[in-house]
Amino acid sequence: MFLRSLTLSGFKSFADTATLTFEPGVTVVVGPNGSGKSNVVDAIAWVLGAQGPRALRGQRMDDVVFAGTDRRTALGRAQVTLVIDNESRTLPTQTAEVAITRTLFRSGESEYALNGTPCRLLDLQELLNDAGVGRQQHIIVAQGQIEQVLAARPEERRALIEEAAGVLKFRRRKERAERRLEGTEANVTRLTDLQRELRRQLRPLERQATAARRHRELSAELAELQLYNAGRELAAHHQAQGVSDARRMEFAAQQEAAVAAISDIDGAIDDAQSQLAQLTAEPTDRLPRVASLSERARGLIGQTYERMRSVERERNALLDSDVVATLADEHARVSAELAELDAAPAQESATEVSPDDADSEAGAGAEVDSAAAEAAHAEAETRLEAAAAALSQADEHQRNAAEELQHWIGRFEALASAVAAARSDSGISVLDGAAGVIGVLGDLVTIDDGWEAAVEAAADGALSAVVVRDDGAAAAALAVLADGDASGSVISLGELPAAHDASRPAGGSSGPGESVRPHVRVAADAPDWCRSQIATLLDAIIGAAIRVPGDWSSAYDRA
Repeated sequence: MFLRSLTLSGFKSFADTATLTFEPGVTVVVGPNGSGKSNVVDAIAWVLGAQGPRALRGQRMDDVVFAGTDRRTALGRAQVTLVIDNESRTLPTQTAEVAITRTLFRSGESEYALNGTPCRLLDLQELLNDAGVGRQQHIIVAQGQIEQVLAARPEERRALIEEAAGVLKFRRRKERAERRLEGTEANVTRLTDLQRELRRQLRPLERQATAARRHRELSAELAELQLYNAGRELAAHHQAQGVSDARRMEFAAQQEAAVAAISDIDGAIDDAQSQLAQLTAEPTDRLPRVASLSERARGLIGQTYERMRSVERERNALLDSDVVATLADEHARVSAELAELDAAPAQESATEVSPDDADSEAGAGAEVDSAAAEAAHAEAETRLEAAAAALSQADEHQRNAAEELQHWIGRFEALASAVAAARSDSGISVLDGAAGVIGVLGDLVTIDDGWEAAVEAAADGALSAVVVRDDGAAAAALAVLADGDASGSVISLGELPAAHDASRPAGGSSGPGESVRPHVRVAADAPDWCRSQIATLLDAIIGAAIRVPGDWSSAYDRA
C-alpha cells in the first residue's frame, strides 16, 4: 500500500488544480523555498482528518482556502483528493484504489467523500485504522522538527517509535476493549443488583398474584350469587305485588262498605235527633224520660265510635268482646227502664185519684191522662224496637269497622315504613345525636289539615332536610355523611336567606289564591331558642307560595 496521487484545488497556495503522482520508488519531493513543499505535507495531513488549525500552520480552519493575490481573487473552497494504492488489500475494501476527498467551504462547512461517495470522518477513520494511517496513528515530521525528535526524552521517543511502528492501533484497541470491559462489568453489576431486587420483589408479587386470582374467582362467584339472589328477590317481589294488589282491591271494597255504613249511622242519628225534637214538643212529663233514653242510645253509638277510635290507636287489637257485652247490658237496662215507664201510669193514676176527694171531673181527667200515657207507651215501645234495631245495626257496623280498621292499620304501617325511609334518606339516622343537629324540618313544623300537599310542593323536598345550628355544624354533619357513605341534605340556621312577605303573593299582584305560609307553624315541641329562626326559614322557603283553587289552568294563569 502506497500513495498513488494527490490532487489539490484551492488549498493554500494551490489556486489551480494540481495533481502530484507518486510512482513506486518516489521518497522525496524537492523544490526551492516557497514552492509549496510544506503545503503538500499539510494537504496530506488535512485530507486524513487533521482538525486543529495550528497543525496546518494557520489560525483558523478557513485559512487553508486560497486567500487570493493582487492578480487573482480568493476562492470559495479548498479540496484535496488522496488516492491510495490498495493492490495488496491492506485496507478492508475490494477496490484496488481508495480515493479520499475532503472539501472545506469558506462558510465553514466541511464534506468528506470515499471513492466519490459522501461519508463521515468516522467512516474514514475506521477504514484507515487497520492500516496504521488513521487519526493519531501516523507521524508527519515537519520542517524543524527533526532536532526535537533527536533531543526528545526516551519516553517521548518511544511514543514516536510506537506510532511509526503501528503499535498505537493495538493500544487503541486495547483501550477500547478495556472501556468495553468496564462498561460490561458495570452492566453486570447493575444486572446483579436488578436480579437481587427482582428476587426480593418476586415473593410479594407471587402473593399478590395469588390474591388477585383469588379475588377474581371470588368476584365471579359473588356476581353469580348476586344475580341468583336478585332473581329470587324479583320473583318474591312479583308474588308480593300480586298479593298486595288483591288485598288492595279487597280493602277498597271494604272501605266503600264501611263508608256506606257510617253514612247510614249518621242518617239514623239524624232521624233520632229529629224524633227527639218532636218528643220535646209534646206537653207531657214523661217526655224527659224518653229523651234521656234516646240520649243514652245516642251515647251508646258515640261509645261505639270511641271504642273504634281507641282500637285504631292501639293498632294491634280488635274491638274487645266486653264492648258487645256492655251494649247488651245497656240494652237490657234500657228495656228495664221502659218497663218501669210502662208501670208508671198505673202507679201515678193510683196516687193521684183519692176515694175521698175524687169527683166526676177528676175521674174524667184521670181517664184522659191514662189514655195519653198509653199514646206515649206505644211510642216508647216503638223507639225501643228502633233502638234494638239500631243496636243490631251497630253490631254489624262494628264488624265492618273492625275490618276497615285492619285496612287502615296496614295503611299506617306502610306510611310508617315510608316515613322511616324518608328519615333514612334525609340522613337523620346517621346524624341523630351529632353536635348541633336539631332534627328533620318536617318534624319541627305543624301543617294544617288539607294543606299537606301544597306545603310539600312549595318546600320542594326541604321538609326532609336535617336542620343544624350553624355552618360549622353543617360542615361536621356533611363530613359524617361522607364518612358513613350516606345520603342526605342539611340546612344551616347560621345565615338564612332573605325572607319573603308571607302575607303577599310573589310579585305583589292580586288575584285568586291563598298564601301557604300561614298554614305552617313551628311545632310546639321545637326548641325554644331556635323557634324564631325556624319561622324565618319557613318564610324564606314557602313565603312566596300560594294555593290557587280550581284546575291547573287557573294556577297557570295566576302564575
